[in-house]
Amino acid sequence: MKVVLLQDVKGLGRKGDIKDVADGYARNFLLPKGLAREATREVLNQIQQQEAARQRRARQELEQARSLAQRLDGRAVEVRARAGESGRLFGSVTSQDVVEALARTFGVKIDRKRVELPEPLRQLGSYDVVLRLHPEVTCRVTVVVRPEA
Repeated sequence: MKVVLLQDVKGLGRKGDIKDVADGYARNFLLPKGLAREATREVLNQIQQQEAARQRRARQELEQARSLAQRLDGRAVEVRARAGESGRLFGSVTSQDVVEALARTFGVKIDRKRVELPEPLRQLGSYDVVLRLHPEVTCRVTVVVRPEA
């Protein structure tokens, strides 16, 4: 019997896979536990439509990330922070501060987890920061840390 897996099944396959299994295994285990559905023509068409929609969304996300990377790559963003006489900050500049500065300067919303800071910035100065906008798309921005006026 052909079935479509609704969840990952150890030793059989991953969610969405179409597998040919023994009738008893399907009727007595997979179907009652909600792990699979019988692979009818309607179910297969529905899966193809879902896969096409997923691929469209993935392409759209990639294009959006590429256009955002072109817009931001090589640009500078300024972050103001309280600092002492020696240029050492009272506190630090974190990825959240960088995201807020990007939103203020360029009007873009980026998740703070996409900002790759090896460690929080604790000195005044200029730093290159990598933004991982998509698994295939990254860009570099310069973060300039200046003292508050």
